[in-house]
Amino acid sequence: MFVSSNSVRLGVSVGCPHYFHRPLGVLPNIEFELHLENRVQTYTVQVFFLMNRLMQRLLSLPKPAVVVLALALLMLIGSVEYTTGRDFALSAVYLVPICWACWAAGRGIGIMVAIAGAVTWFMADLKSGFVYPHPWIPYWNALMLFALFLTVVSLLSAFQTARYRLEETVELRTAALQEEIKERKRLEAAKVQAERLAVVGTMAAQVAHEVRNPLGSITLNLDLTFKEIDLLAGGNGHLPDEGRTLVTDMRAEVRRIQRVIEDYLQFARLPKVQRQPVDLNGFLDRKLGFLRSELEQSNVKLRTHFDPALPSINADAEQLWQTVLNLVRNSREAMPDGGELIIGTWREGARALLRVSDNGKGMTGEQVKRVFEPFFTTKKEGTGLGLALVQQIVTEHDGHIECESTNGKGSTFTIFLPLMEKT
Repeated sequence: MFVSSNSVRLGVSVGCPHYFHRPLGVLPNIEFELHLENRVQTYTVQVFFLMNRLMQRLLSLPKPAVVVLALALLMLIGSVEYTTGRDFALSAVYLVPICWACWAAGRGIGIMVAIAGAVTWFMADLKSGFVYPHPWIPYWNALMLFALFLTVVSLLSAFQTARYRLEETVELRTAALQEEIKERKRLEAAKVQAERLAVVGTMAAQVAHEVRNPLGSITLNLDLTFKEIDLLAGGNGHLPDEGRTLVTDMRAEVRRIQRVIEDYLQFARLPKVQRQPVDLNGFLDRKLGFLRSELEQSNVKLRTHFDPALPSINADAEQLWQTVLNLVRNSREAMPDGGELIIGTWREGARALLRVSDNGKGMTGEQVKRVFEPFFTTKKEGTGLGLALVQQIVTEHDGHIECESTNGKGSTFTIFLPLMEKT
């Protein structure tokens, strides 16, 4: 088969551009050279990692070990310099143990090793037998060498300090950035949740409006039917118990539907927040006083821990109490056999924290993730709108709420609210 030289040259140029325009007679074995080049690169990377690992181990040694090894290395360099006399210039080699000691053990150790290096050089120079034109020259040389060592140690220490400060700054800014990203994700999730709640509220209002009037009519007719059963049973001499039982059951179901409708309307028609200064501690202390007897009847012990230094917050007191009341009732229902309910407040920076904690049944991890979703409930007769309403009220107050729970051990809800800005 005939192959033109141009075709061969084109193929080589595409595969390996650096061989383009070479004569065909002197082309090397390309595959061999590529294999050799890859092997060299692999060995280079391995050597780099080994050196890096060795440096990390040397820099992580304890200070006593660093001092001993650095002094031993100085003595070795001094011995070599004494043995070779002035055949080799080894003065700069003293910087190796000095710089290593400074970087691994600190500035003070570096200065000490620098002094030892200058003394070692001075002793090796005196023992070498070299005669200077003036007897003070070796002392001057040792002093200048020590000044050089000290300068290197100072510069290296300053560089190390700047490096540590830079690492701290990067860590702080990274943590701040992560916190900002977390806050943005939370705000985005809250925005999506608010949009979903708005749609749900509109739908709930429409459904409630369509169902409310027929329910009222049904309730009225049930009352009339109840009276008619009494009249008919009295005229015929029959007992009205069976008819009364049926009407009572129907009335209970209608009332349950009415409660659901009221919850929907409350969720859909949440009034706009009317903010005013609120002393959170005093407000909670007054309101919780009315619940103590109710909680005692359920064998629930109420404990409060209020931060006396907590400033006032700017909030709608009635809506805020509605959130606390919902959380308290949820905690009471989570402790059917009684338990302990803890309500506390404290300050965290520019925020006021309100925590409601119980030792009830708790929730699973999956339930905690969905606890604020509308219509999600673990109760047999719950609507799943109580905690969604709590989250909506807290969001309207420019705050947020978090839930922590352990199945079988209890739940904790923490509300974060901004403090009043000082004017």
